Order: sequence, then C-alpha cells, then structure tokens
Amino acid sequence: MRRAWTRYTAAARHALLEHLRNRLALVLVVFFIPTWITLVYLVIADADVSFLLRATGETVVVHGNHVSKISGAINAVTLIVGFMMFIVTFRSADFDARLAMAGYPRAHLLAAKLTALLVAAALVCAYAVAVICVYWVPEQPVTLWLSLLGAALAFGGIGVMLAAVLRGELEGMFCIIMLSIIDMGLQNPVSNPASDSDVVRFLPTYGTMQTGVAAGFLDSVPVAHLFLGPLWFVCAVLVAAVAFRVSTRDRTRSPFRWPRAAPGAQAVGERSATRSGLPDASSGSAPRTSSSRGAA
Repeated sequence: MRRAWTRYTAAARHALLEHLRNRLALVLVVFFIPTWITLVYLVIADADVSFLLRATGETVVVHGNHVSKISGAINAVTLIVGFMMFIVTFRSADFDARLAMAGYPRAHLLAAKLTALLVAAALVCAYAVAVICVYWVPEQPVTLWLSLLGAALAFGGIGVMLAAVLRGELEGMFCIIMLSIIDMGLQNPVSNPASDSDVVRFLPTYGTMQTGVAAGFLDSVPVAHLFLGPLWFVCAVLVAAVAFRVSTRDRTRSPFRWPRAAPGAQAVGERSATRSGLPDASSGSAPRTSSSRGAA
C-alpha cells in the first residue's frame, strides 16, 4: 500500500510540475480569461433573450450580456484546460510509455494525470468565476463554479484522449478549438437564436450551459445536469486508457506458438537438410558435400 502511494504521489508531482512549466498555458489563464470576459462585457448588447432551460422544463428570459459572460467563461476554460491536458499528455507520451514498459503501473500514471487535471480545472474555473463577479454577481456563484468545472473536466478528458490517439500536436489543437467553437456557438442564445434545438443535448458542455444559466439567474440547482460534464470526462478517459494500454503492451509475448515437431518428423527433417546441403540446426555444423570430400 505504501509503495502504491509513493508511486502515485511521484507521478502526480511530475504531472503538476509539467503544468507549471507550460508557460503559454499560464499566460492564457492569467490574461485570456479576463480579456475575453471583458470584451463580452463591452461589446455584447444588453437586450434580453429567451433561453430554453431543459433542466427545469421552462423557457426563461435572460440578460444577453450576462448569459454571454457565462458562455464566454465556458469557452475560455474549455480551451485552456483542453490545451493544457493535451500538450502535457502528448509531450510526455514517450516517457510514460517507457515507464509503463519498464514496469511502472499504468493505473498510477493515469491517476496522476487525472489529479493534475482536477487541480488545474478547479483553479482555472475559480479564477473565471471571480472575473465574472467583477462585472456581475450571479445568483449562485458556487454552482456556477461547479458547472464550469464539469466543462473543464470534459474537455480535459477529451484533451487526454486526443493525445493518446493522435500523432501530431496540430491535429489535437485544431480538434479542441473547433469543438469548443461549435459547442458554444450553438448554445449561446445571443449568437444562435435557435439554441433550443435538440441537437445541443449531444454537445460536451450542454449540461454546463444548462446549469450555468440556472446558477446565474435562478435559485434552483439542476443536479442531474451537473453530472453530464463528468460523464463526458469518464468516457474520454476510458478511451485514453484503452489507447495507452494498447500502445504500451508487451509485443514480445505473442499469443501464437509454433507446435513442436514430433521426434520422427524432426529426424526426417534433419536427414532432408543433410541431403540438400543445408546446415544442421542441431549440431551447428554444415554437412559435407561431394565437393568437400573431393577437396579433402
């Protein structure tokens, strides 16, 4: 038990240090989130818009600028956490594979990645909620933080999954950017008046948008929708775990074994090899041919 804990803490410490060394991600956290939310505050109109809150089964009228702050925060934390987890996992993939092939438990490596994801996502989402509160105080700030945390976990898991199945950084970054843009572009009632379409229920941050709007404007907590983001996270991590297992399996152990030849068949094979002039595998010496006898 102590050895398992030591292995886990060592791997978790290494994963957290990898995040701290990612200076671009730290710059994005510090400057991108407040810049994005401030631009939303300055640019988006204050007109009221209708939003279908499936969590409560009603259509609510929300402030367009405020609901855009929520969608902007979701977009920011999903991009940042998705980038962080993809880059760290992708760049350490070879090192993790060598550790796994050397006998380091895969479960400890994966648990360390998930611990780093949870810590990073919790801090980034708390920072985003704090920036929102500078311009507007939602009805339930803690619930808003939990909803953002679900979105960050979902995209963090997607980042880990993409790092496990893709071969290049450009492909992973493109997938994360496009998925986040499509996700928020379809769910924001300001940019998409038809955001009440049933298609949005299949998006990774659908539960976050539903609970975020409820936390911002209502006093109810749609608990069931809070778990949709973590559900995406679990599914993505399972895919990543399977891909990591396949990529680090021991290929020296083949499940197929050639059957051993019977003694009689082995003797026949040796006599045939002798007549054909091929070397005898059992003795390691080459048979003497007619030319060799003549030379002798």
